[in-house]
Amino acid sequence: MIFVDQAEILVRGGNGGDGCVSFRREMAVPKGGPDGGDGGHGGHVIIVAANDVSTLAEFSGRHHWIAEDGRPGQGSNCSGRSAEDLVIRVPPGTLIYDADTNALLKDLVEPGQRVIVGRGGKGGRGNARFATPTHQTPREFERGEPGEQRRLRLELKLIADVGIIGMPNAGKSTLLSRLSRARPKIAAYPFTTLQPQLGIVELPGFRRFVMADIPGLIEGAHEGHGLGDQFLRHIERTRILVHLVDICPLEGQPSPVDAYRTVRRELEKYSRVLAAKAELIVANKLDLATTPQPLADFRKALGDECLAVSAVSGQGLSDLCNAIWQQLEQVKAAEPATRSPES
Repeated sequence: MIFVDQAEILVRGGNGGDGCVSFRREMAVPKGGPDGGDGGHGGHVIIVAANDVSTLAEFSGRHHWIAEDGRPGQGSNCSGRSAEDLVIRVPPGTLIYDADTNALLKDLVEPGQRVIVGRGGKGGRGNARFATPTHQTPREFERGEPGEQRRLRLELKLIADVGIIGMPNAGKSTLLSRLSRARPKIAAYPFTTLQPQLGIVELPGFRRFVMADIPGLIEGAHEGHGLGDQFLRHIERTRILVHLVDICPLEGQPSPVDAYRTVRRELEKYSRVLAAKAELIVANKLDLATTPQPLADFRKALGDECLAVSAVSGQGLSDLCNAIWQQLEQVKAAEPATRSPES
């Protein structure tokens, strides 16, 4: 399936049905009164977050979402049928903006959350509604109200506890595949990950967290270089970042310290909030290190204690999972009761 995380659509609620002008006509009732019924209400356009939807791909081929109109009223005081609502299903984590004003209408974080984005018009009143003691044969009626129409911009931000970041070929996809059942594409060339991947990491004691593998970042990513900031929004919701660094880069590639600092600069230029998130620094590819010197030099340059793993051999992965869990517990304890829509 193609991963689509942005879409622009037009929605319109259904028009209300017109009221009816009718008079009672029955045998032995020579002067029947007005009996025109009301029109039915138009359907609403409702967007709901659903767990079984993972991308916004459905909106690539359908840009207009129009609810059904209400039916007109009929004689014998029969009201027109109100229309069914049009329900649009999107992945949890979808933000809904008014495309004209850029105002955030709703952030659908939890499955089952819903919002009416296009209200249906009310049905018009039939002439029976206008009868009075002094106006017994009214021919007035109301037209149904038009449905609400607006252009929307949908943006998907994946919801994960942990986001894996780093330069291309740092081993992010391999790490995700070793810690979870996710099966991202893995190859020995840059940018093998072209879309974010999610995996659920399960630990002993019925502990689990969701981890996201974000496509590799390069210098200038915040300006659109490489895959650019196309997927940076997906780590804005994560609680912590796992910054993966290739401790044994190939000739011609940045040193581990330069690679780390390059990615940090891009995060800071993209969003100060994102750059301030809790971070675990992880040196990867220990299986390629013939001496402990590369790891020692890396730790000395950063001045921070970092974890060391080999995603291929599995070395250090258990310690990494425990460190991630401890960091998550600390971050959760410090969070307010409700998280900000942009967090």
